Formats: sequence, structure tokens, C-alpha cells
Amino acid sequence: MMGSDFIAINWGSSNFRAFLLDHTGHVQDAFAEPAGIASLDRDGMAAQIERLLRRWPVASTLYACGMVGSNVGWEEAGYAQCPIGVEDLAANLHPTTIAGRTMHIVPGLACRRAGDGAPDIMRGEEVELFGLMRAGRLPRDGVVALPGTHSKWVRVVEGNVMEFMTAMSGEIFDRLTAAGMLSSIVAAPASVGDAFTAGVLSGVEGALGLGTQLFGVRAQVMRNDLARDDAASYLRGLLIGAEISDARSLYPLGPDNKVTLVGTPVVCALYAEALAVLAIPSVTIDAADATTQGFAALHAATGVMQA
Repeated sequence: MMGSDFIAINWGSSNFRAFLLDHTGHVQDAFAEPAGIASLDRDGMAAQIERLLRRWPVASTLYACGMVGSNVGWEEAGYAQCPIGVEDLAANLHPTTIAGRTMHIVPGLACRRAGDGAPDIMRGEEVELFGLMRAGRLPRDGVVALPGTHSKWVRVVEGNVMEFMTAMSGEIFDRLTAAGMLSSIVAAPASVGDAFTAGVLSGVEGALGLGTQLFGVRAQVMRNDLARDDAASYLRGLLIGAEISDARSLYPLGPDNKVTLVGTPVVCALYAEALAVLAIPSVTIDAADATTQGFAALHAATGVMQA
């Protein structure tokens, strides 16, 4: 017999994470392994769910978010349009059949920014955002930044996601320091300090474009204006500074507008320092259970969960 417990799956390109939640949204059990969408064909995806159902046979409902709903996943779930709240997101869940069971895939979010008229998309972060709101750890109004490989800057109004901006700063840094011309000048990890601060200011205030400034990092090292041990710190600061400059052009960021940072402590510390250099206050919050809280909020919004 089916119970009131439900399954929540965060299925990305590289990893599969699943949680068994009870009717109040508390985690009863969890399971994770490196079985991402990129490593499985359709038979493999179905087999993954079959194994999960054998582990938790009484779960009543299945939800999933992440790349499982992309054009390379099990079934494309599309994007729900901003502005949007958790109830509207729940109304846009995409039901599909896998391993003989219905699975409700959370769509991504899409927006067209007011400031520049450009479109943007996210997939997976929406569950985390609404989970943090459910837990009372995000402001109902303000700017939330999720630093990472593809950082998100999200404008929240009255608990709704209004619009957002994505920056590839993390991926650019990883690629530039792993291969190519700039990798040859990097001798130490990036850290907060004078070189990082100089990079932030250059990224924010530089008269030339980012492409020119990036090559300039190599020139500074080769001409002994910048130590090799400081190159990664300066480069990271440059990229983060340019990203914050873009965000500041779109959203109210200043001494009276605190930014909420969500992400790993090490990366958030770099962003907090960069914001402080620009006199923009920030607070970093723990997001360890944000995804499960988000699924609980969606489950409640569908009317399945009882108070």
C-alpha cells in the first residue's frame, strides 16, 4: 500500500540524489551516487528509478528536478515564466511516466529582464530558492546571489522570483586556470588579499573590456607587475568584479541593499569580500537542506501534503 511519504530527486548531469520525505517534509532517508543524466541512456534512467522504488516501495509520489527535465534528460519539462511563486511553479509540474510510475518533473524558470530586455534561464536553482523561502532563510524582498560555476543573481519581490541574471564567471575561471595561456602563470589558489581586491576593482572600474583585461593578467605577470602566486587571486577578483558590475547595472546594489549569498562557504567568502570592497553588505546562509525544503514546499502547494 502507498503511504504518505514521497520521493524527491535532484538529478543533475553528474549526480543522482534522492530523498524520502514524510508528509511534513522531513527527511526519512537519503541516497546518492554518481549516476547523472550524462552517463545514462533511457534504459539506464528507468533502471535507476526502479532501484529507488525497491528501496522505498511505499512512497506515494515522485518529484524530480534538474537536468532530468532538460532536452538531454528523461523528458523535457520546459520553463515556467517569471515572475513566479511556489504555487505557480507547482501548477507547472510536468508529469511523465518512468519505470511504470508517474514522476512530476519541476520545470526550469525563464525570464526576460527589464533592464536589458535579454532572456535568461535556470534549472534546479528554483527548488533551492523556494526551499530557502519556506525555511524562512531568504528575504521576501531583495537580491539573492548563488555563486558557482554559473552564478545566479535573483531579484525577489514578496516571495516571488521576478527575474535573474546568470554569469559564467566560475566556469571561465576554471577553464582559464586549467588549460590555455593563463594556466601557465597560475602558481597558487585564489584567496582574499590585496591581489584579489585589485582584481575586483579592475573588473568593476576597468575602462577596457573583460577580454582585454584577461590577457592583461598574463602581461602583468610577465612584466613583473603581478606575482605568479597572486595571479589566480587577481584573476578571480577580476571576473567576480565584472560580474558584480553587471548585476549592479540591473539591480539595486549599494550600502542600503544587503545581498543574500547562497553557496559553498569558500566561494561565498570570495563574493562577500568583493561586495565589501564595493561597500555592499552581504550575508551568507546555510543551504544544506534547501532542495528538500523546496520539494516540501512544492508538495504542499499541490495540496497533497496535510498541515
